[in-house]
Formats: sequence, C-alpha cells, structure tokens
Amino acid sequence: MLKPSPFAPESLPHIPEIAGVRLGAVAAGIKYKDRTDLFLAELAEDSQVAGVLTRSLTRSAPVDWCRKVLPGGTARAILVNSGNSNAFTGSNGVVTTEKMVASAAAAVGCAMEEVLIASTGVIGEQLPVEKVEAAMPDLTKSLKADNWDLAAKTIMTTDTFPKAAFRDTRIGDIPVRIGGIAKGSGMIAPDMATMLSFLFTDANIPAPILRSLLKKAVDRSFNCMTVDGDTSTSDTLILAATGKAGNIAPTKADAPALDTFYADLESLLIELAQLVAKDGEGASKFITIDVSGAENDRAAKVIALSIANSPLVKTAIAGEDANWGRVVMAVGKAGERADRDKLSVSIGGVTIAKDGEGVSSYDEAPVTAHLKGMEINIAVDVGIANGKARVWTCDLTHGYIDINADYRS
Repeated sequence: MLKPSPFAPESLPHIPEIAGVRLGAVAAGIKYKDRTDLFLAELAEDSQVAGVLTRSLTRSAPVDWCRKVLPGGTARAILVNSGNSNAFTGSNGVVTTEKMVASAAAAVGCAMEEVLIASTGVIGEQLPVEKVEAAMPDLTKSLKADNWDLAAKTIMTTDTFPKAAFRDTRIGDIPVRIGGIAKGSGMIAPDMATMLSFLFTDANIPAPILRSLLKKAVDRSFNCMTVDGDTSTSDTLILAATGKAGNIAPTKADAPALDTFYADLESLLIELAQLVAKDGEGASKFITIDVSGAENDRAAKVIALSIANSPLVKTAIAGEDANWGRVVMAVGKAGERADRDKLSVSIGGVTIAKDGEGVSSYDEAPVTAHLKGMEINIAVDVGIANGKARVWTCDLTHGYIDINADYRS
C-alpha cells in the first residue's frame, strides 16, 4: 500500500449526473487483486468526441486505435483498464485491443469505430483479454449515472488518491455541466495529453469545435505539468459532449457564446493537472514555476520545463535548500535565449539572485520558512523580452525510487 500524498483531498468533489453519460467499473483481475480495474463509460447516441494523444514513438496499441477512430468525431463508449498498458506488446497487442473494442461495442450496441479505448500500467506484458471479455456482462450491469468516485479509483495505478473535478457553466443562457477524472503519478511529462483523463459534458458542440477547444486548453494545463520528465506510451485525454443540454450548436470555436464554457473547461483541466503533480510519486511539495522575460511564450515554457524537470532543482526543494545556482543551471541548459547578466531568481517572492549574481543582503528567513511549506513558488526573469509561462511540478524524494523499484511486483 502506497503512502498517501500529503496533498490527498479528504474526498472527491461531488459530480452530479451529466445527461447522456453512464459509468461502470468491475474487478476483472487484469493485474490487481480485490480492486476494480476495468472502467466503461456509455455515451448517448450521436455524442461528439475529441481527444489528444501521446506523440511517443513507442505508443501503445490502444493509442493507435484512438488515433484511427477519433477523426470520426462520434463515440458511444470508452473502455479503460488499469494494471497493464498493452504497450510494446507487438501484433498480439493489436489483436487484444480489437477484441476489447469488439466486446465493448457488443455490450453497448454500437459499431467498433464508436468505441474509444485506453490502457495504463506495466509496459511490455501481454494483457489477458479473456479476463476483460469475461467481465463485460458485469461491467454493463454496473453502469450508473453517478459512478464518478468508482470510475476515478478504477483507472489509478501508482496514484495515491483519485482525481476528479466538476464545473457548472453555460453556453449562452443555457446551463451546462462538465465533469472529469484523471490518473497519473509517475512517467509524467505530457506531450499532447495527460496520462489518462476522461471529460464529459452535456453541451451540444460539434466535434471539430470540441477538438479546437480541447487542444488549446490542454496546451495551457496538462502540457504545462511534469513530474519526472518521462512521457508515457499511453497518454490519452478524451472529451465527450452528449448534446443533452439543449444549447444551440456553435458554428465556430471563437463564438462569444463559448467564452464561459471554454474558461471553465480550461480551469477544470488545470485543476486536474495540478492534482496529478501533487500526487507525483513520492512527492512532498508542489512547485509552481513562473518564467518571464523570455524571447516569446514558447521559449518561456521550454525554460520553465527545464527547471521543473531538473533532478537537482527538485532534490534541492525536497531538502528545503534555496540553492538558486541549480535554477540558473537549468535556465542555461534549456537552449533558449537568456541574458546571464540580467537574470533574476526569486523563491517565495524574495529575490535571491539578480543581474547575474546572488543578492548578498537578502533576508534568508522568509525563504527558509517558505521552503518548509508544502507549496513552493519559484520565479525567474531571463532578461530578453516579454515571453512568459507557468508550469507545475513536484519535488523528487527517495519515495520515487521506492515506488518505481517495486512497480512490476
């Protein structure tokens, strides 16, 4: 049993029913004993879907399946298992994926092309598809509109707590709901998506517009978060819109009626991304890194992620050591323009390095107090232009080694 993250909430937020969505989960015995590990979301007919997937060149067979069918823009089911990623499993992994899809399609009563699939867990082990097929009758019987807690727990691997978020929002004058779950704790440096995340809304939004909104929101949320710099083979984020809210379908992504909906979608994704970083394997501190003064926003993000992924920076934070030299190092290795003699570094709002050297007169007491807390803020200005970015990460402790040394057992 993994030690709970110090950031684990006392309970999941309440997510009310979202019209057109039913969720179910069962214990199929794919890897784990005595816990749910197979999740199904049933969607109303004509539900529109969009997704973002890992760009890893060693991506899993389920990711390839989603890549093939997502352009169709509609789905009736999402099937997810934990414990086995069905990645690097050769041609047999493809067959396993197709059998899982066929099983879900038969259970829901739809075409295989209307089923999306995701798997998470150990890489390189064959997934026992017969266990999935055997569990399907009980899985469909478990479908309910309010199964959010169970669904969030089912997709966990090394997570120490389930992750979910909800927003009441609007499209024009029509009330709309958005709810979502996510999993992730290690092997986290998203490249187009998060580890696994599934979002549902009752909004009426055509797939091409949904796709545009999702990509923009992901770039500002999950793609600004990292735990260990390792991009998963299985990164999958799906957003399904059932159309049951009754709003008039927008005709373009920048329609004013979508402003509130998009803001709440982005806010929800940021909340989920931060929960993943807070549950980073072995993490004891949550770190926010702000970079300003870069050549452009893209360059600022590259620099910020260089700092966030630095083992030396992360271990310094774990040790509560204000070693700003490690931050300077991470800026320099990022490969983006930075003016060494204008560079400044702040921790907890206190400037400790400026104009290319340390500030000898700074008061160390508030910095020390800040580093003893659980939420750490680092700010860097690289002195070039006006580009800026914010990313989130966690510290690196011995707990990360302990978890990953035992992961396959």
